[in-house]
Amino acid sequence: MKVRPAESCRYDVVALGEVMLRLDPGDGRISTTRTFQVWEGGGEYNVARGLRRCFGHRAGLVTALAENDVGRLIEDFILQGGVDTSWISWSPYDGVGRATRNGLNFTERGFGPRGAKGVSDRGHTAASQLRPGDIDWDALFGESGVRWFHTGGIFAALSDTAADLVLEATAVARLHGTIVSYDLNYRPSLWRSVGGVERAQAVNRQIVEQVDVAIGNEEDFTASLGLEVKGVDENLTKLDTGAFRAMIERAARMFPNLSVIATTLRGVKSATVNDWSALAWSREEGFVQSTQRPNLEIFDRVGGGDSFASGLIHALIAGRDIGSAVEYGVAHGALAMTTPGDTSMATLDEVEALVRGVGARVQR
Repeated sequence: MKVRPAESCRYDVVALGEVMLRLDPGDGRISTTRTFQVWEGGGEYNVARGLRRCFGHRAGLVTALAENDVGRLIEDFILQGGVDTSWISWSPYDGVGRATRNGLNFTERGFGPRGAKGVSDRGHTAASQLRPGDIDWDALFGESGVRWFHTGGIFAALSDTAADLVLEATAVARLHGTIVSYDLNYRPSLWRSVGGVERAQAVNRQIVEQVDVAIGNEEDFTASLGLEVKGVDENLTKLDTGAFRAMIERAARMFPNLSVIATTLRGVKSATVNDWSALAWSREEGFVQSTQRPNLEIFDRVGGGDSFASGLIHALIAGRDIGSAVEYGVAHGALAMTTPGDTSMATLDEVEALVRGVGARVQR
């Protein structure tokens, strides 16, 4: 892949996706808590924020918010993350939310045998109503210049117009020489009422034909593209690397446009203990497997995959080989899961120390 020179672009990375307000009951349950801590979060945005806050890249966001205090709170979080808000569209708010609103995401962290749980409240959101023609992509990718564009299957699942917008954006991005990455990010709850797995595969296959880098996990590749991984048990307690290699080889044959394919490998022993690693492939260098981190202790797993994506993308933008890229991704994902919230609180020094194999001794 040839990444556009930094001096020719205003942005190193721009993400397209919805940003919701996450309401976190902490150590409690959604159904019984009396207090919530709030964060911002969204699969595509989390990647851009990680690239900005941890890796120092110039990041922007394309999304839409309803013009009310909740929308401005989400904007304030985005500004704290250092992500440029110039490309946010603001939708008039009718005072009730019948026409447009901002999304909410109630999320439990899980513990031990109790898995993490998310309850989304995101119908009729401003972002889901974005449609082709709403964004001047030529101005963004051509006049401003973007080195890397990232979007994903969560945003594409929000509505037919959102999926069409992804196709429009990726086409214009590639026309201007911008690298495009896509996180499959399959969420059953988003597709359940609009055609299920069959619809997810039809939409995602069409989109993946227009991207350079595909990212996901076992469920994402199976449900979104129909690439079954044989030999993997339903609860993901044991992972067969050979089965994942075969899956990636099938994806590479199915989509000759792909330059890089990467999948996280998460063996779920409990909500708070996972085996964590990744497998990646590039057309130039073939397969690489990351350092394996068995029995990784997890504080909050939400956003771990997004942080893997931002670490991987950081290394690829910097011109590193695929082996280095997968190590940066796995290290950043591991660190992100040690702190609360969807977004990474890791630093570049911490990521690079973990890549080098530095342990968790106290730093003074």
